Amino acid sequence: MTHMIDSLHYHCCGGVILGGGSGEQSHSACERCGAFQYDTDEGEFPTGTDAGANQEAWDGGDSRSPEAAADAAADEPLSLYVHIPFCDERCSYCGCNVVITKKREVAARYLDYLEREIAMLADHLPRRRRVSQYHWGGGTPTYLAPDQMERLHRRVVERFEVDAQGELAIEIDPRVTTPEQLALLRDLGFNRISMGVQDFDPRVQQAVNRNQSEPQTRAVYAACRELGFASINLDLIYGLPLQTPESFDRTMRSVVELRPDRLAVYSYAYVPWMKAHQKRIEVEELPAPAVKLRLFCIARERMLEAGYAPIGMDHFALPTDEMAAAVARRELYRNFMGYTVRMGTDMVGVGVSAIGDVRSSFAQNEKKLSTYYAALDAGRFPIERGYVLDEDDRIRRDVIRQLMCNAWLDRRDVERRFGIDFGTYFAAELAELTAPDGPVAHGFVEVGPDHLAVVGDGRLFLRNVCMTFDRYLRLKDPSARMFSRTV
Repeated sequence: MTHMIDSLHYHCCGGVILGGGSGEQSHSACERCGAFQYDTDEGEFPTGTDAGANQEAWDGGDSRSPEAAADAAADEPLSLYVHIPFCDERCSYCGCNVVITKKREVAARYLDYLEREIAMLADHLPRRRRVSQYHWGGGTPTYLAPDQMERLHRRVVERFEVDAQGELAIEIDPRVTTPEQLALLRDLGFNRISMGVQDFDPRVQQAVNRNQSEPQTRAVYAACRELGFASINLDLIYGLPLQTPESFDRTMRSVVELRPDRLAVYSYAYVPWMKAHQKRIEVEELPAPAVKLRLFCIARERMLEAGYAPIGMDHFALPTDEMAAAVARRELYRNFMGYTVRMGTDMVGVGVSAIGDVRSSFAQNEKKLSTYYAALDAGRFPIERGYVLDEDDRIRRDVIRQLMCNAWLDRRDVERRFGIDFGTYFAAELAELTAPDGPVAHGFVEVGPDHLAVVGDGRLFLRNVCMTFDRYLRLKDPSARMFSRTV
């Protein structure tokens, strides 16, 4: 099964958040407390279970199937993810599921099948059509021509009731996104933009095959502001080849000068055994662990200086952003699409590799176009793999999600909702946290009779704290190839 940490975030690369103090001071503090003892493997990519069994669970057509149970909750909103896998070129660092082609007819055929899946999904949810969180990801959604984008959106709103006041978000690539596309997206009701930057340094861009000038990014950003998108997010990556503290500091100063509403700073996940194209990256050009940690400290320092608030593991937001307000109320949520303040109680995904989380059942679509098409031609959902969570999974997912989102856990609330004694149920985990050389001793975690909190510089190791509650990591073969590093 997917281990619990991976089950809670959509992106296959993650970052860390450091709270309090300057970057230099925090770096030194991390070294003094043994920061790199927390540089542990965080597990494999979801492996799933037998596809046939999963398909039966989703296509059964009876009251026990996840979509039937979801449809019964007619008054609850949905989260809807749409995957557009296409890119003109492959970025060497990328860990996403993409299709590289310049043949636009490939995308045209894909849209035909995507519309069929949307219709099939809607038919299985006749009473459950309201969507509060709507997201297009990729790949590059703006790979599509304007008429294709409008056609796809129209098919969605014909079948689902997308809340105009909800989160309507799209990922864009400034290198291929035109003013016409941006204006159309705004007219269609999209109110949130997320654009990839990664790094402004030309040498780094060349090393990862993503040449995107700073003026190019600034022009697209300015166009988004002029069109009135409610929120703009920029994605950065630290740990890329040829990054240095000096060069990344220049990138961070330029980025905070733009003043985006949100910033995501992801740790680069070098996984060439999973993504063969990453072998193009020269390993000797990757920053050493100590340098990589310094890169994040620089990013954090620049964002805190500019007034941004840390959000969860790898995000920052302006204090006026609703995400920062949600953290202050301890009401931030997270699903496969990332952090959100308007998460539906169930998430459905359409398109190749799309992930759904419905009634405590995970499902992932086929990752190849050919098998995706074949499933739809056969009249069935194109699900490749999935997993139905048991009661222990649900308890641990809730604990991990609360810590990931708000760095705080109300022990008594968990006990009331799940009918457990927290101290007894998680005795082994609490013992690990409170060990003589553990997170509590380092001042990273606070364990009280009624709560558990990640405090101070412990936010840098928020992922590690969450891993403590992941039973699948405890069962794992220590010699197995791991997914990525946490620091």
